[in-house]
Amino acid sequence: MTDKPSLDAYLTRQAGSDMLRVAVAEVVASLAATAIHVSEAVSLGNLADIVEETRGYAVGGDEQKEVDVWADRQFREALKACPIAAFASEEADELEIWDASQPLCVAIDPVDGSGNLELNMPAGTIFSIMPTPDEFVRASAADRTLIWPAGTSQLAAGFVIYGPQTTVVLSLGESVDIFTLDRRRGQFRLSRPNVRLPDRDQPEYSINASNYRHWEEPVRAFIDECQAGADGPSGRDHNMRWHGALVADTFHALTRGGIYLYPADARIGYGQGRLRLIYEAYPMAFLMERAGGAGSNGRIRILDIRATSLHQRVPLILGASNKVAHLERLHNRPGLWPPTSAPLFANRGLFRV
Repeated sequence: MTDKPSLDAYLTRQAGSDMLRVAVAEVVASLAATAIHVSEAVSLGNLADIVEETRGYAVGGDEQKEVDVWADRQFREALKACPIAAFASEEADELEIWDASQPLCVAIDPVDGSGNLELNMPAGTIFSIMPTPDEFVRASAADRTLIWPAGTSQLAAGFVIYGPQTTVVLSLGESVDIFTLDRRRGQFRLSRPNVRLPDRDQPEYSINASNYRHWEEPVRAFIDECQAGADGPSGRDHNMRWHGALVADTFHALTRGGIYLYPADARIGYGQGRLRLIYEAYPMAFLMERAGGAGSNGRIRILDIRATSLHQRVPLILGASNKVAHLERLHNRPGLWPPTSAPLFANRGLFRV
């Protein structure tokens, strides 16, 4: 059997002699090396003394566990040697300026789904790599948080899943490739190149259905269609999957097809969704598009939304392009729901459309 190339060899080949690509490869290699260390720690569960302990709440509003803070420290220490202008983390109060003259900006969610770890379920790390905008160097420290690059400018994005296998899902702007940790060699090796969403429409969806009563009418209408199965407009029975971690649900949609939804809803604190634009929605939408799918907030493309704050929240819909487009049509269908009452797209909050 042909030997599978290592992630390091893949990055070297992809970077070539282009200095910006070389910088991106350096960041990805550092992230992957640290992910191996994180994987080893979380695989120990309670023996590592970092999984179950809760510290309080992060600035973004989510419960913060010791493993979140510990992993954030591991990644930032590894990345300090990389050519990074600014670093954004879920665990940080503000955008951090490291060296404004460097070519890259990095955003990271150190441990997505950390609550899953104490249940022996998948969790992961999400990252986004962007070029440092020209105006960033000239801007004052106070203004730099307002000119974070748009999602369309991402040079690379990916995530790591800590599960039965530890895998890196990566796009350097073209294909989406999956690397699996070979613990025998202590390195990630290419296990699935050029991932594409299945051509055949998959009757699967991922959503926390317990919140049905809180959703806006377009989301309820879509899920009603799925649940109607063969008796409904799709003419097919559907399966629902919900892993409780963005990395796991996105991996499912990338490799199996279907659609993932984390919509905004009427609960306090959920009116703009719960997932963060810069270090969760941007990278996942980037990956989904590169695999032939789509990412939306229900009305517009995720990558077209401009960030105005580090922890800005958005509704997130990822998956097969036809399903995402159908949800957008439902949101924009006259008479289906009263848009003036919708928390998803009202002209308030952190961005306007």
